[in-house]
Amino acid sequence: MTVQDSGKVALITGASRGIGYGIAQALVARGDRVVITGRGEDALKEAVERLGADRAVGVAGKAHDEAHQAAAVERAMEVFGRVDFLINNAGTNPVFGPMAELDLGVARKVYETNVISALGFAQRTWKAWQRENGGAIVNIASVAGVSASPFIGAYGMSKAAMVNLTLQLAHEFAPVVRVNAIAPAVVKTKFAEALYEGREAEAAAAYPLGRLGVPEDIGGAAEFLTSEKSGWITGQTLVIDGGIFLNAGVG
Repeated sequence: MTVQDSGKVALITGASRGIGYGIAQALVARGDRVVITGRGEDALKEAVERLGADRAVGVAGKAHDEAHQAAAVERAMEVFGRVDFLINNAGTNPVFGPMAELDLGVARKVYETNVISALGFAQRTWKAWQRENGGAIVNIASVAGVSASPFIGAYGMSKAAMVNLTLQLAHEFAPVVRVNAIAPAVVKTKFAEALYEGREAEAAAAYPLGRLGVPEDIGGAAEFLTSEKSGWITGQTLVIDGGIFLNAGVG
């Protein structure tokens, strides 16, 4: 089936696989064109081929690299002439352990990659297109940012900052750009596999909906938050958790 071109363009960071790729699939399926970023050139090339070379462009680089941020936005403007939507999905979680033992250098790296890069991309898309033409931003946070997250505290701290960054940008960029966040629980991706690998059934049993998330779950939410159906929603964090928070306080 031929998809009608929406005329819209999205820049999606960290989208060669996992949640970012799931979002790219959802937006391409509705007719958007996408610029996707990722660290690995080969994985990015494969993702572009799967999405369709006529619908997608890849820009390889590290999210926290300001030159990469500039290159990605410039590429979007050069190829497609606009960047209506920004999906800040790139993130890292390189450490597992108690906060009391957390290496401060690692904490800085996590914050730089997960938060500062998102602000950098938002500044650039705002100046390149959105300030004059409008659009939407979706920041991928995490349930780790809205609750305690034992042994991944640096990651949780950074995602809490993403939630607040969403509020700051939503206030400042209104009324022309809407800014919202998505806070997923465990989604079946390579990034999160350490949380369920070898024990998926056990992990899924904790969720009232009886399964872990999949990238398509987040793709559908991102599609909604970048559509006119969510035209009166800004500054919100949508928790997508399979009902896991319903278990809070149950003991």
